Amino acid sequence: MSPILFNLLLRSIGETVIMTLASGLISLLIGLPLGIILIATDRGGLFQNRPVNLALGGLVNAFRSVPFIILLVALIPLTRLIVGTSIGTMAAIVPLSIAAIPYYARMAAVSLREVDRGLIEAARSIGASRWTIIREVIVPESLPGLTAGFTVTLVTLIGASAMAGAVGAGGLGDLAIRYGYQRFETGVMVAVVAVLIVLVCGMQWVGDHITRRVDHR
Repeated sequence: MSPILFNLLLRSIGETVIMTLASGLISLLIGLPLGIILIATDRGGLFQNRPVNLALGGLVNAFRSVPFIILLVALIPLTRLIVGTSIGTMAAIVPLSIAAIPYYARMAAVSLREVDRGLIEAARSIGASRWTIIREVIVPESLPGLTAGFTVTLVTLIGASAMAGAVGAGGLGDLAIRYGYQRFETGVMVAVVAVLIVLVCGMQWVGDHITRRVDHR
């Protein structure tokens, strides 16, 4: 691989990491509260409200059901409105975040729902408020599952960011398409695949390590 291509590879790795971490953080900040609302408003929840739960659940399912490549194109007007352009790393963060938020919200809801009902009832019996139960019981008890789900979300975002390269988002996907595929640079394609494998394995290892650390069961 020539020095020029090597420099492009390094830049593409940085772009992929930025896209993944930025959209992952946004999915955590918005997806976790959504997951909490989904389980809190569900039947038997702390703030049971079926109309709100059905509406929010339907919205989450609607976005989850749209393939990312279609969502990427459909959100071009919104992306231009937010960042002023539809191409580049910053532009890709918008559709990546919108795709990841409902994905993580559902994963978070699954983890939050698995909390032992006995713990919740015990907290209620000593007079804990509903928000205190969520903050002090449900979320802490769900941390292993929430962390594992967030790790899976980040790994999924790595693959989605590579797909976003097909429409000029930059990153490893763009490098693989422009040089590995269109210019028949086999070395570039092999390098991109190898880097993606390392990124995924590394992120999964870190996530698994953190999950074990927060699991006190």
